[in-house]
Amino acid sequence: MRRAHRLHGVDRRHRNAAAEGNAVTVLTNERVPTLDMRRFEDDRAAFVADVGAAYRRYGFCCFSHHGIPPDRIDAAYDDFRRFFALPDAAKRAYAQPQTGRGYVGFKVETARTSTVPDLKEFFHVGRDEAPPDDAVLKPNVWPAEVPSFRDNALALYRAMQQAGDRVLAAIATDLGLSEGFFATVTDHGNSILRALHYPPVDVRDLPAVRAEAHEDISLITLLVGATASGLEVLTREGRWLPIEAAPGTLVVNVGDMLQRLTNRVYPSTTHRVVNPTGEAASVSRYSMPFFLAPNMEYEIRTLPGCIGAGDDHYPEPITAQEYLMQRLREIRLN
Repeated sequence: MRRAHRLHGVDRRHRNAAAEGNAVTVLTNERVPTLDMRRFEDDRAAFVADVGAAYRRYGFCCFSHHGIPPDRIDAAYDDFRRFFALPDAAKRAYAQPQTGRGYVGFKVETARTSTVPDLKEFFHVGRDEAPPDDAVLKPNVWPAEVPSFRDNALALYRAMQQAGDRVLAAIATDLGLSEGFFATVTDHGNSILRALHYPPVDVRDLPAVRAEAHEDISLITLLVGATASGLEVLTREGRWLPIEAAPGTLVVNVGDMLQRLTNRVYPSTTHRVVNPTGEAASVSRYSMPFFLAPNMEYEIRTLPGCIGAGDDHYPEPITAQEYLMQRLREIRLN
């Protein structure tokens, strides 16, 4: 455990270098591993070891055979494209900034280390079974202009949740916890499916980028089927490593809540989405990250098995809801 802690200290220094523009893109054959998720059933010990090694090294891991049906992904993408093609006034009618649901406009979200907004717009879909008066889980909003949006978005939400549950079961096993540890931690969490649209790059928006270097907030983030390349991960050596996964691959990264829970044994790695060049700059990019969150009353307290000799980096526990609100303020979404 202590070795992982020291390596993450290197990560932290290189995050600062990246924010200052000093990191460079990797030019080697290094890749974030892609693992066959079916191995969790028939090759469990080796699969769990590979998952743990990938997350300790990169904070990222890719998965094939993850169980999310391709037609489910395609149907959701089709609806999201139709929504983002609507006039701005129509999209803004579904903006609900106080609920964390619905539409967020172009150049609104800003990385906490930046003053320049990202070149993106997005739409949030949350858990749909919450009562209207729930203090945290607010009702979703559905665009009338795309009749199939609700059904397709919620079907993908459920499929992403199920895939995330399997990844968390492997993570729990790697950390020496019971396989079902996270099941009761996330059974009514404020998880969010974000439909993202990065429009064609306009030179008038430069030097802004599609997504500035940042870390995610929740336990884990799942991303499947992005329509173009551009995602890069900052290695602990301070180099940007492109994620080059095969079509249909599920990319899953550690978020700040899991980093905090594991005392940095699993690092929440800095990543970004860079602007394309040439003809690719004239094409939109779409992606659908799923931010899998714990129950909002859950107290994020360092796992005892992740504490070395007097090196608890997070001695003060905090509820998931308090931490979420703190972080959303930092990125101008609350």
